[in-house]
Amino acid sequence: MESTPQTPMNGRKAQAARNDQTILQAARAVFVADPGAPVSAVAERAGVGISALYRRYASKEILLRKLCSDGLKRYTAEAEAALADEGDPWAVFARFMRRIVDADTHSLTVNLAGTFAPDEELFRESAYAMELTRRIFERAGDAGVLRPGLEVTDLSMILEQITAVHLGDEERTMELRHRYLALALDSLRLTSAEPLPGPPPAEEEIGRRWVTARSSRTPASP
Repeated sequence: MESTPQTPMNGRKAQAARNDQTILQAARAVFVADPGAPVSAVAERAGVGISALYRRYASKEILLRKLCSDGLKRYTAEAEAALADEGDPWAVFARFMRRIVDADTHSLTVNLAGTFAPDEELFRESAYAMELTRRIFERAGDAGVLRPGLEVTDLSMILEQITAVHLGDEERTMELRHRYLALALDSLRLTSAEPLPGPPPAEEEIGRRWVTARSSRTPASP
């Protein structure tokens, strides 16, 4: 079956899409560095007027939701790719972890959790991401390539710890993150290791960080 060619966007729509991407990139940089920064800092970094920004995102909260939703979509795309990969179970698992580090989705979790109230769509996206992660984890576990005593929630904590690595420029930071991910992956593959101390984090413990004064529910964290 032939695919239907997509109609290219006209000049005005293409420019609007580029402007939107510029705003989102600026917002990610600003709010990951300082979640309390004002929206005006995003407009300044993006090189757009504050009124133009508000025409696209009527509030800071809406902008934060969009950033986290985009992060979850990137995460789920990588997870779906991993589940579709029928290669060696350990290689697939390790490749998935490396791609998530490259995507840097957990910087959003670490810095933005609790700064806004998630909506229903974000809850659904989060639950789907967690389900995919569980399937990836269980497939690796069933293949016998993960150390005993691990739970899927341990992966969230490991990825967040790696996200905390910041040193020098972006290239050097990513180089170091992959260095420590390699060490983490070695420890995850120790199938005859000593028992781990303490229980793994519960999903409720991880999700609790997203609770704000206006939100009583806690989304799952992949």
